[in-house]
Amino acid sequence: MKKFIVLFVLFISFSVVAQKQVLDHSDYAKWNTIKGSLLSPDGENILYSLEQGEKDNFLKIKDLKGAYVFEHERSSKGIFDYDSKHVFFTIKAWKDSVTVMKSRKVKKKNLPKDSLGILNLATGKLIKVAPIKSYKIPEKWSGYIAYMLEEIKEKKKEEPKDSLQEKEKKKKKPKKVGKKNGYHVVLRNLETQKEDTLKFVTHYTFAKKGAFFAYTTTGIDKEGDSGVFVLNLATDETHNIYSTKKGKYFQLEFSESGKNLGFVVDTDTTKVQTRPNELFHWKEGNARAEKLVDSESAPKGYLVSSDGKVSFSKDDSKLFFGLRKPPVIKDTTLTKEEIVNVEVWTYDEPQLYTVQELQLKNDTIRSYQTAIHLKNNKLVQLATFDYPNSQLGDEGNAQYAMVNTKRPYELQSQWTGNRNYDYNIINTVTGNVQAQIKKSERLRLSPKAEYAFGYSRKDTTWVAYSTDSGARTELTKNKGFFNEWHDYPDHPYPYGYAGFSKDDKTLLLYDRYDIWEFNPKTGEGNRLTKGRETKTRYRYEWLDEEERFLDPKKNWLLSTFDEATKNSGYASYNPRNKKLEQLISGPYRYANTKKAKLSNQLLFTKESFEVFPDLHTSDVTFKTVTTVSDANPQQESYNWGSNELVNWTSLDGKELTGMLVKPENFDPNKKYPMIVNFYERSSDGLHRHRAPRAERSTINYSFYTSRGYVIFNPDVAYRVGYPGESAYNCVIPGVTSLIEKGFIDKDNIGVQGHSWGGYQIAYLVTRTDIFKAAESGAPVPNMISAYGGIRWWTGLSRQFQYEHTQSRIGGTPWEYPARYIENSPIFNIDKINTPLLIMHNDADGHVPWYQGIEFFVSLRRLGKPSWFLNYNGEPHWPLKLQNRKDFSIRMAQFFDYYLKGNSKPIWMERGVPAIEKGINQGYELIDE
Repeated sequence: MKKFIVLFVLFISFSVVAQKQVLDHSDYAKWNTIKGSLLSPDGENILYSLEQGEKDNFLKIKDLKGAYVFEHERSSKGIFDYDSKHVFFTIKAWKDSVTVMKSRKVKKKNLPKDSLGILNLATGKLIKVAPIKSYKIPEKWSGYIAYMLEEIKEKKKEEPKDSLQEKEKKKKKPKKVGKKNGYHVVLRNLETQKEDTLKFVTHYTFAKKGAFFAYTTTGIDKEGDSGVFVLNLATDETHNIYSTKKGKYFQLEFSESGKNLGFVVDTDTTKVQTRPNELFHWKEGNARAEKLVDSESAPKGYLVSSDGKVSFSKDDSKLFFGLRKPPVIKDTTLTKEEIVNVEVWTYDEPQLYTVQELQLKNDTIRSYQTAIHLKNNKLVQLATFDYPNSQLGDEGNAQYAMVNTKRPYELQSQWTGNRNYDYNIINTVTGNVQAQIKKSERLRLSPKAEYAFGYSRKDTTWVAYSTDSGARTELTKNKGFFNEWHDYPDHPYPYGYAGFSKDDKTLLLYDRYDIWEFNPKTGEGNRLTKGRETKTRYRYEWLDEEERFLDPKKNWLLSTFDEATKNSGYASYNPRNKKLEQLISGPYRYANTKKAKLSNQLLFTKESFEVFPDLHTSDVTFKTVTTVSDANPQQESYNWGSNELVNWTSLDGKELTGMLVKPENFDPNKKYPMIVNFYERSSDGLHRHRAPRAERSTINYSFYTSRGYVIFNPDVAYRVGYPGESAYNCVIPGVTSLIEKGFIDKDNIGVQGHSWGGYQIAYLVTRTDIFKAAESGAPVPNMISAYGGIRWWTGLSRQFQYEHTQSRIGGTPWEYPARYIENSPIFNIDKINTPLLIMHNDADGHVPWYQGIEFFVSLRRLGKPSWFLNYNGEPHWPLKLQNRKDFSIRMAQFFDYYLKGNSKPIWMERGVPAIEKGINQGYELIDE
């Protein structure tokens, strides 16, 4: 009887597994992604949106037990108000309905507009407002919302053609809302539901803390005055603080308290190219705003900028705004035929011309931060043309600011890839240069601006500079705070920093595992955690977005990561008694930690290869953890897979780790087709979940394991000068070690990778025939021609990549010609016997797409089986959903044909002729 029960249970278990579905491309649409998760400020409710199949969003609000409070279709971008009484969110039209309208050629202006949802959490009452352009709420207080309405077209009333009213309308057309005239804004009191409609508003804003609201308007009608208005919502008083017949307004900003307001105005109605902008300031209690700076009073050679951000120090003592250089004046009398369009590239100018082109807009509106002391209206220019970039200390309160320039080092950065800067420490009271720091890597100011600090890669040392004296203190000299796995032909990067303790007393730095505390004045330091002994990595979790320092009076929440098992968790560190307590850990990836603004409630995700990263909540002790979301319950119905670590030794004797992903119903006695997918080091991502989706550049792991593939992702360790050989030395013995285990079909192994992975695959197939098929995305087959290419997204030369960073050659083609040739697949392309699928898009901003063309036409010249995919107008990866789906389908058909013996699709047999592009995809399988 017992045997019968066991056999029956086994039969039932086998049936359940057997009945599970295999993932198909159509299943992508069933999977949800969690977006915009938030805790209410009081920590009592959680909101998030589920985006289904990259289409519509569904807003969910739940309590701490995971019970539904509210949900709404087609909704996203939810936020709570500060007292946690209301939720505001955006409601959109169904995407499918919009698609249908677009197919009917409905004009963009006639497509459905967004609506605003206002939910009262206490009563459950929902108010919808449509259509809206934007809305704003106060950040640190509650009770009001302001929303800007789209234009609402009213139906025309039929009037007698000869009526006096019709004749009057012809003479005088009513003012219309729009970008030039502004839109109507509704200010709603959420307690009384009272609404005020403000006409033809161009800008509007709430103060962060004080109960103030401001807006600018072009006037009620064509003859009406434009102006700036401030509403004191505590007293229900409205003040017209500035008015003019016609004006354009910019940078309308309150101080945090709301007691001060700044803005820039341009009252010139002509089309003069040099705009006479003026800076104004209003202070609570004053009837009108005061002009502080105009073209006449601005520092010599500068003008008030309409693009420079207006802000205030937290203590309300200073107003910050932007100055600009006068524009380059164009000769507007020239005709198109008379304008000379020529690019003049000069060998020794700081920026390559391609960079200048991409920076043109930013350079046109560049501004230089300047301070005005509101007590005496003293102007102190901080940033200048020579030192254009500025940092403020202590939220603008500090005596010192820091400015920098990279101009002296921009030319050499073309090939070094390094960013060096000259820094000046500026006294914000006098404007004097307090200290200078030359040829430094990036520095930051400490929270109280007592120190400038940063990491010197050349010295592999963290350093601190006193802003008062400029004295330099080395903190980590010869202490190993640089990347221990560094394998680039350049100086190593650090592991980063946690931040400063209160009053800038100590700086918290990371080594590979631990958190250290250093005195920035003396350089003395000590280790706070003991992670190196157990190979556990500790990192500080910043839970408060306004937190400026690590509070020594509170326990610190740390994330933990076990380097050996890849397990993670959270720990609590008590800075008073130096004790560490592990709170939670396991074979998962814990991430996306958020804390409620006004309580100790936390929101976080927990995931593994099998477990979707659903939302979980707990307090800071983690004693009780509640699962809030269940985004993808349908996963249980599908064959999935599992992920594990594997180890082997490279051909040059290095111990390596990789990930092995197996199908859910894995049988070690069977032979499985395998796909090798890799980049550099990926094994730390063991517990990363991979939901089914149309990927932009890689295989989808869950999709392929569901369909019976094994996936191998090996880590690669590089030797400078020989990146291709390094990949071979690491990957191939990893593959053979798996073949030896007996469950891999050695005759059906594929390989897939993109960009740097695509290059390595292009190299590997010139050295081995172990792969039956390969997909190589955005590859570099020719390092010599690629060395001279341009990264079009940034305009930068690619030289630095080969000399100092990822490509790891370590020098120029004229210094190491043999290295460039040995590592370039193009010179050994005749040795390739592996069928290749290549994807490289014509708008690639990272790897010039002519590299993919070089690869393909050479293979074509030799008659090697190969296919080339170019998604027109797409960048380094296809981003549009339809293109990602297409890539996923074609790559799966390619590997299924070669590794599983499935039928060949038509596109692999005859391609897709240009005349059929966009019409026939050729997915159909050929009966053989």
